[in-house]
Amino acid sequence: MTVTPEGPNQEPPIQPGQTSPTTTPTGPTPVTDPLVREAITLRGEARTKAEAIQEAGRMLLGTGAVGEGFVEAMFEREKSVSTYMGNSLAVPHGTREAKQFVEKTAMSFARYDEPIDWNGNPVRFVIAIAGRNKEHLILLGRIARVFSKGDALQALEAATTADEVLDVLAGLNTAQ
Repeated sequence: MTVTPEGPNQEPPIQPGQTSPTTTPTGPTPVTDPLVREAITLRGEARTKAEAIQEAGRMLLGTGAVGEGFVEAMFEREKSVSTYMGNSLAVPHGTREAKQFVEKTAMSFARYDEPIDWNGNPVRFVIAIAGRNKEHLILLGRIARVFSKGDALQALEAATTADEVLDVLAGLNTAQ
């Protein structure tokens, strides 16, 4: 799987002696527990990409992680670049401007019995990300590591409870 940088919306470079908003003098800011049980569904209801983005956004809204404008920003991001990542996974997220709607770094997870057409690619898993500062980049890296493992994909396909999903995706909730 390939995870690419944000492109032209990158933040300005850090100057010597300056600390990045997502780092401390000792390293990356820990992003802990961005995925909670309440933001997991094993029976996603969406049948289209637009419905899946809406469903993922509603779960983020339901946890209080984002404000109303964030879901629209997820659609704006999708217009500029597909969030399909490979391995039956899409990772919709907002634009740089949408950070104003992010209350806390969080994710939602949806699994679909029937693949959703994501610009010609079959998607069975949708993990939406709302990240403060540059924390979305940390989460994208963690997601890439998990979804590059065949056994993790099989376990996510076989999961019957949100707790089983959390067990498989444990690396997303730790400061690895």
